[in-house]
Amino acid sequence: MTGVQTCALPIFMTEVQEILKQVNSAQGLTGWALLYSKEQRIPGSTQYKIRRYQAQDAWGAEDMGMFVYHYNAQKPKDNFVELRFCISGNRYCENKVCGGCNQLPTTACVGPLRTIDVFSFHFTSTFLHQFVHNVKTNNKKDAILAFKYNENFSTTFPLSLTMRPALDALLNHSYSGSLENIFVNAKIHELLVYSVERIVEEKETVFTCKFLADERGKQSIYQAREYLLQHIGDPITIKELSRKVAMNECYLKKGFKEVYGTTIFDFYQQQRMEHAKYLLYEKSLSVTDVSALLGYSSISHFSAAFKKHTGLKPCELLN
Repeated sequence: MTGVQTCALPIFMTEVQEILKQVNSAQGLTGWALLYSKEQRIPGSTQYKIRRYQAQDAWGAEDMGMFVYHYNAQKPKDNFVELRFCISGNRYCENKVCGGCNQLPTTACVGPLRTIDVFSFHFTSTFLHQFVHNVKTNNKKDAILAFKYNENFSTTFPLSLTMRPALDALLNHSYSGSLENIFVNAKIHELLVYSVERIVEEKETVFTCKFLADERGKQSIYQAREYLLQHIGDPITIKELSRKVAMNECYLKKGFKEVYGTTIFDFYQQQRMEHAKYLLYEKSLSVTDVSALLGYSSISHFSAAFKKHTGLKPCELLN
């Protein structure tokens, strides 16, 4: 199994990969100022590490994840899966009494310190066994979690829209004690599900469209999806998207449906509404702010789209 293939690598991609490789080093990232560190083993679950570093001035890399699969046929108890993530765009403030971080602790703070947050989650084969011991391993997802895949591998991938909220929640929750263990455990399980789906979907995609038989066609479809996720608040027409990924409009629409089982519009709209729920419920933003952030021309248009997707009006989610 090889790494997820994407289109042109963004600036600093090599540096991000190096960060992900060094996540678990005892000395941390060389040359980076450590602002915060936490390491914990949740009883009956996993061990995790979170480290927050001050971002360097020129930093501009996209958020990335890494999936590490370790297999040892002679020592099965040594088998493990590890998730690593590197995210940026947050801010850190040492002044905890200013009151400016009550609603948006990661984005509203005016503190001067931009951060790079790195995460590591370690899952032993013993822990993962509880989820697969009665499951027939007839697909790659189950085979990986059951350690039926007989080769070590590691792969990097851009974060999906569902991963970033889970990581932000781990940084910004207010739970402690047993409730913290339950909350963190739930978020880590979310990340494991999203990560396994992400790496396997790239490997199991079957391209039956003749115009997607070549590698260039596949890359264009992957690039289109990633562009939509990275610009969730900047609506784009299919014509504009086709230019971005250098693919004919018709081929792009057919290819996207073939690969992801949904139309470009439906995919984009679903992602926007899921992000809207996160901003309304988790971040406590107003309906007006969320509507503007997601690129809607009016609150009424946003409210109608939100109700169609969720069955609720946006204001009902705030109650």
